[in-house]
Formats: sequence, structure tokens, C-alpha cells
Amino acid sequence: MNKLNAAFFDLDGTIIKDVGYLSDIKQVEIIQDSLNLILYLQSNNYKIFVITNQSGVARGYFDLEFINKKHEYINNLLLKQNIIITKYYTCPHYNEPDKVINKKYLKNCDCRKPKPGLILQAASSFNIDLTKSLMFGDKILDIKAGEAAGCKSFYIQKFFNIPKKDKLKFYENIFKDILK
Repeated sequence: MNKLNAAFFDLDGTIIKDVGYLSDIKQVEIIQDSLNLILYLQSNNYKIFVITNQSGVARGYFDLEFINKKHEYINNLLLKQNIIITKYYTCPHYNEPDKVINKKYLKNCDCRKPKPGLILQAASSFNIDLTKSLMFGDKILDIKAGEAAGCKSFYIQKFFNIPKKDKLKFYENIFKDILK
């Protein structure tokens, strides 16, 4: 069975604007430059996954039901742009006892970035070739998680600052680099 190529994206600050602990769906604002990249990756046979830390669950700002509703809402917005997220992977844990309200999620887990647990779960579930896969994020912990899993990893802000006329060439260069 052939392995899939995947593009893993952080959520807050990467696909949607980071507003802190987003607690109202009305706060969701899509970052258009990310969508252009995702569409390009989809057209080159990459499956798209979201890998997100959501310590707001452990901290008591919102619950997993809200996370699921937020993902459904975002998914509906993305589908209107012909973007298909294969699966969302979420870590609700946090490991600082004095900041955790919901003790059920007080945990030093393998799924919280910068650890690669969520990426490895996706790779196992979907038969993904991590050496030909990508991780995009806005924080060093996203990059570290991708690298620890064996993916090429990129700060998404690099893509935001490229003039529109040069973006396609930039994306093509990423693939040339990966396929070496």
C-alpha cells in the first residue's frame, strides 16, 4: 500500500488568527494566505491535517464540546473554499498544576507539541510517509514537533510575506527541496 504525503497545520496563528484563548466562534477569522497554501498542497496530492494544542480545556476556558464545534465551524468555512481537512488532532492537556482548572487534563503527555505524538498518531492511522510530509506553524513548538516526527517544518509567516506574484514559485521550490 502506498504511503500518503501529509501537510500538518497548527490552527491558531496558522489557519485562523490567534486571539488568545478563542472562546466564541464569532472570533474565528481565517488567514487567507494559509488557504492559498493549503489549496496548492491539496492540488499536489497532500492530505491536510490540523495538529493543535488546546490547553484552554485544561485551564477551564472551554470544553472539548466547544473545540469540536469550533472545528466543525472552521471546517464548513474551509469547505466553501474547496479545502478538505482530513482530520483534526487536538491535545487538551497542560502540565502546570497551578494553571489547570480541569484536573482530568493535568498531564505531561506525548500529544502536546513540541512532542510529536499527534503527528505520529495521524501517521499511524493514515499510513503517512513522514519523510515526505510537511508541518506548518507559527511557533517554535510547532516546528519542533514536525521535526521530531521527521517532517520538513516551516514557519507559516514566511508564506504570508511573499508577494502574491511570487507565491506559486515559492511553493514549487518547497516541493523541489522535499523531493531531493
